[in-house]
Amino acid sequence: MLLVVDIGNTNVVMALYNEKMWAASWRIHSDQMKTSDEYLVIIERMLTQKGFKPKDILKGIISSVVPNLTRSFQKVVYELSGVKPITVTHDSGVGINRETVPSELGNDLLANAVAARAIYPDENVVVLDFGTALTLTAVSNKGDILGVSIVPGLVTAVNSLFLNTAQIPQVQLRVPDKVLGRTSEQSIQSGIMFGYAGLVKELIDKTEKEISSSVKVIATGGLSHTMAPLIGRIDRIEPLHTLEGLKIIAEAN
Repeated sequence: MLLVVDIGNTNVVMALYNEKMWAASWRIHSDQMKTSDEYLVIIERMLTQKGFKPKDILKGIISSVVPNLTRSFQKVVYELSGVKPITVTHDSGVGINRETVPSELGNDLLANAVAARAIYPDENVVVLDFGTALTLTAVSNKGDILGVSIVPGLVTAVNSLFLNTAQIPQVQLRVPDKVLGRTSEQSIQSGIMFGYAGLVKELIDKTEKEISSSVKVIATGGLSHTMAPLIGRIDRIEPLHTLEGLKIIAEAN
């Protein structure tokens, strides 16, 4: 089986692929204070709880945007399974023209572009990733990375309000009935949900004008299902989109 590890700023997402389907997935908090030994215990326990054994892992791949955790998980995967995992770099972009990859592009966004190319190989595509940051990654029908837009994620924006204002409550993100809220919770929900929907639509529109072409739109991340009806421009929702990109990279190596 293939073990895929996607290390983000907020969460580490892990999944097992058995050559036919995703067999299991896990999500844990990204904690740079934990040692590799602590992560080893956690991951081994999660595998056991799902009915898997470390020896089931025959291949591994790691994508990371947290350098301090990269080596820890390289060590964890090796000690757990005896497999030396592939570590994603800018040279890993299957179907992506290496010379067009920006020097600061996150490996998760590269994986998003790889998966987008696999889904729409003959189209210009943008991938919306609703994570800690909301990212829009554009890739051309020739495999060029056209560029990226980044804004704070929806949950990040809400948490910022909660932490930096005295009378703003922490709220659950859901679509309100009205734009004009009568409570703090309703008002925040309206501003975030409708405001971000407008922001995303504007980014897509400006992308199409900038490249003089229409684009296919793929959405991934926790809030993609909630936001899709508000945006109205999303062609596909792919909850495991980043993992699919990493799987493609692993299979090519």
